[in-house]
Amino acid sequence: MEKKTVSLTPDHPDAIQTVELLQRRWLTENTFEIELTRPPALQFIPGQTIRLIHESIERYYSLLSAPNDQSLALCVYHVPRGNFSPFLADAQIGARFSLSGPHGYFIFNPSSRQPVFVATGTGIAPFVSMTRSGVTDFTLLHEVEIAEDLYYQDIFREISKKYVPCLLYPSAADPSPPDTFHGKAAGFIENNLPPANYDFYLCGERQMTHDVTLLVDQHFAGSYVFKEVFY
Repeated sequence: MEKKTVSLTPDHPDAIQTVELLQRRWLTENTFEIELTRPPALQFIPGQTIRLIHESIERYYSLLSAPNDQSLALCVYHVPRGNFSPFLADAQIGARFSLSGPHGYFIFNPSSRQPVFVATGTGIAPFVSMTRSGVTDFTLLHEVEIAEDLYYQDIFREISKKYVPCLLYPSAADPSPPDTFHGKAAGFIENNLPPANYDFYLCGERQMTHDVTLLVDQHFAGSYVFKEVFY
């Protein structure tokens, strides 16, 4: 089988630069988007990450922004007892902290194979950046626990070839959007994705990337896998 697997690891850090918090917008009870000033010299490719630094703590985040945007946007899952997200959730507008980047190699490479983007939770971020930068004609699977966590779906419904929300815990109190698959993204791929040669781009939870890579090995000979593991 012809398969290429690329795992993201941070490359050497660039010069440390100072950025300022411009605004924060809550997407759900646990997830928010922040906008930062953009250092003039910072150039990136959609899918890459930046490293945020506050005192002795640092964290890598994928960019939501398109390369031509004037500011930088990030999607952050708030872990109340986490090391970094509580600071970003509570920081005052105008707060300053340090940044390096861009980092990483999780970028879109056009080919003759059909692109399939698979994300869990905030792992959707690099695909937002790619879509805002002009990538089209892809299938996107977004695996989340409940429907309110399907942030940015309007972007993908408009641009993608096929957008599939994958809900782990559907609820009558939180209605499922159109074309919802009830189960894991790996389940949709195994049972619903037609045989073909694909480029699979996987971003998010480790178990998802493991399960989908195994399915590619078993059922999609001639496909490639590119992955970035968030947690």
